[in-house]
Order: sequence, then C-alpha cells, then structure tokens
Amino acid sequence: SIALSEVLGGGGENFERVTGPVPLRFPADHGRHDAYRNEWWYFTGNLESADGRRFGFQYTLFRFKLGDTQSSGSDWDSEHLWMAHFAVSDLANQQFHSEERFARDALGLAGATTERWWLGSWRVDALNPGWQLEVMADSMGLRLDLVPVREKVLQGREGFSRKGPEPGQASLYYSHTRLNASGQLSVGDWSGQVSGLAWLDREWGSGQLDDSLAGWDWFALHLDDGRDLMVYRLRRLDGSASEFSAGALVWPDGRFRILQSGDFTTRSRRRWRDQEGVEWPLAWRIEVPDHGIDLIVDAAFDKQRWRASVPYWEGMVDIREGRGERVVGHGYMELSGYADRPGQARNRPR
Repeated sequence: SIALSEVLGGGGENFERVTGPVPLRFPADHGRHDAYRNEWWYFTGNLESADGRRFGFQYTLFRFKLGDTQSSGSDWDSEHLWMAHFAVSDLANQQFHSEERFARDALGLAGATTERWWLGSWRVDALNPGWQLEVMADSMGLRLDLVPVREKVLQGREGFSRKGPEPGQASLYYSHTRLNASGQLSVGDWSGQVSGLAWLDREWGSGQLDDSLAGWDWFALHLDDGRDLMVYRLRRLDGSASEFSAGALVWPDGRFRILQSGDFTTRSRRRWRDQEGVEWPLAWRIEVPDHGIDLIVDAAFDKQRWRASVPYWEGMVDIREGRGERVVGHGYMELSGYADRPGQARNRPR
C-alpha cells in the first residue's frame, strides 16, 4: 500500500505518466474510509430519450467525520454526517431541478459499503459490473444502470492527488470516466426511457485546500472520438491557476495520461450573472497541445446553479472544436468558490 508519509504529504513527482489500467495500490473497494475526514461518491452524466430530448444528471453522496464524539449509549449516537445532492437538468425547458438531503449514520440512516451507498431511500447498489442508481425526489426521479466501459483511472500519482504544497493537502482519488447509462427518468410532467454516458469520481482525504485558493473549475468531458478528458483548475484568490491543477486524458483502450498544470490551459470566454449578482464563467477554451486538443466548452444552458447549503454551479456542457462549430462531445462542469465568502471554499476540497 501507499506509505502513510505519502498520504499525508511529500513524495517525488518522477513517475510514469502514461499507463494502462491497473488496480489501486491502496484499499480498492468502493466502500467508506472512516479513517479520513471527508469522502464522496460522485456521478454525473448526459442522457437522451428516444425522441432526442436531452437531460443532465448529478448525484453525489458526501460523508463528513464529526470529530471527537463521546458516546451517550443512545442508538442515535453518530460519528459521521452524510449529505446527498441530486439534480436533473432539462434542456428542452431550460430548467434545473435539485434537492439536498442530510442524515447521520445512526440507525443505518445513511452509509456506504462495497455493495450499497445510501442516504434514506436514495441508494446506489452494486451490479456485476457497475451500479444501479435509484433516487426519487419531489419533482424528479431517476433509476439508472451504470456499467463501466473501461477500467478505473488513478488520478495524480497512482491515486495520490496533491492539492497543495503542505502535508495533508491531498486526497486519494480515482475515476471511472466512461459508464454506459440506461434507465428511467421522470422530471416535471415528463417521464420516459433514457440512455447516455456517465462519469464516477471517488475521492477521500482529511486535508484542506491551501489558504491561497478560492475554489476550482472542474471539467469531465466525453469526446465523440472515444477519449475522455478531465481537467481541474485550482483557482487562487487572484484568479490565476495553481501549479497543483491537474487532470487526465483517457484513450478508448483504457490507457491514460496524467496531466499536470503545465500540460493544459483553460481560458474563460463568457460569463453569466445570476439573480444574486454572482458572475459564473460558463464558457471556456481548453487546450492540451501535446495531444492536439483544442476545445470550446460551453454550458448547455446557463441556469444550472445550486442554491442549497453549498453555493456552486454544476451542469451539462456541450463541447465544440476550438476553431469551428462542430459538436465533438458532451460533459459536465463544476464551478466552486464564486459565490463564497473569502476563504470559505478551501474547506471543501475536491
């Protein structure tokens, strides 16, 4: 397994940067890791009905360790707080439906094993291979089978993802970048069968982002040529990108290359002002010169902004050629820290 000194910080950066699918070198199961303070299971995807109607979805389950707690002997004693976010983006109506729920892990109200992740009736069950997601809310419901097309990708240094220069500013992180998704969706007064592509991110750690960071800009992109591209831009308070920004490029045969900050560029092209006066950069040019990638990434529609306990923008995006109008893929984008008070975003590391 990875040495504890590496998990907490340090370690060299001389490692093979193009690799094939390999197993994780730390506990590889999809269950919870209680030794760490923060953890999340994170699905996003683009779906389409038989008649061409397009939707996006997000489902995230978070675990937060509550710290030192003394047992009272009650069945309600809890060591962890769980939060779940569920959202559906309806492109035809340009509507964003979202719901947030909380639970403690007392009495089995929420939790995660290798076979099931749940919060109340919202749950993800393991299939062979993949998962089945079933989430029902007031204005929407989703039941999807999610089957991996290729093996997991180890982000960072063989799954060890540094977010800053200090010990502890890191996470353990892997992704299933391409999942075939199929099932049933209901939103508003519409209901029907859907299919498409989804993405799973798994991350856990105990650290926080560096004090110099305001938030991040994260992109998970499925290209029509079969490649998957993820890049995240850790954003300093002055708006510049941190040298710990990173990503991964994945080929159809499962090979992947870890990207460091100098391997790609992200430049904002368009901003949208929401009803609270917050400006969100919703169109970007992303380039990975060594691999001939030049893309325009733009929100499928602007109003995909979360107004729950955590203010952020999360939604479906279209991908076009950097020097043309041809659509070459679809994906998801997450923008954090733009609506936060100064210094607040660093307490929620990706």
